[in-house]
Amino acid sequence: MERVRTALEGCRFEQRSTSDGIPAFGVSREDLHEVLQRLRDRADFVAVTFVTAVDRYPSEPRFELHHQLFSLIHEDRVRVTTELSEKDAKAASCVDLWPGAAFMERECYDMFGIRFEGHENLRRLLMPEEYGHHPLRKDFPHAGIEPDRLYRKWDRERRKNWDPSRAGGAK
Repeated sequence: MERVRTALEGCRFEQRSTSDGIPAFGVSREDLHEVLQRLRDRADFVAVTFVTAVDRYPSEPRFELHHQLFSLIHEDRVRVTTELSEKDAKAASCVDLWPGAAFMERECYDMFGIRFEGHENLRRLLMPEEYGHHPLRKDFPHAGIEPDRLYRKWDRERRKNWDPSRAGGAK
């Protein structure tokens, strides 16, 4: 894609091959936000269609962060991949570029534990805030962890001020 290469002129990136033929580029964490901004502003990628990760455990760097962008004008997509180590799994948020990425970043944080710097509302999306694990990590047990502990705590809290005399229904 010539327009992508032109947009990224002066940036460090490496072209990657994909099995589905979508152009993909690897960039460093330090260059990620600049690359995404250039692709939006100079190559017409007006939407982010997903922000997700792949856990390569036990390899290091452990995570591959993937951004897929879409150009409505050119009807094509591009992927940007950034490798992140387990010890420092964080990257720049792209919510300032595409506000719709907010929930995608929250899901990626929730499921993989990747932090997005600059995201003003980075909190769990699917799991309870106090859940201390990230279910899409490869070292997460298939049977789950403490499946009932958090539910029992939630149930106790919601029943704390419950008054059966005010409850409707059968007695």
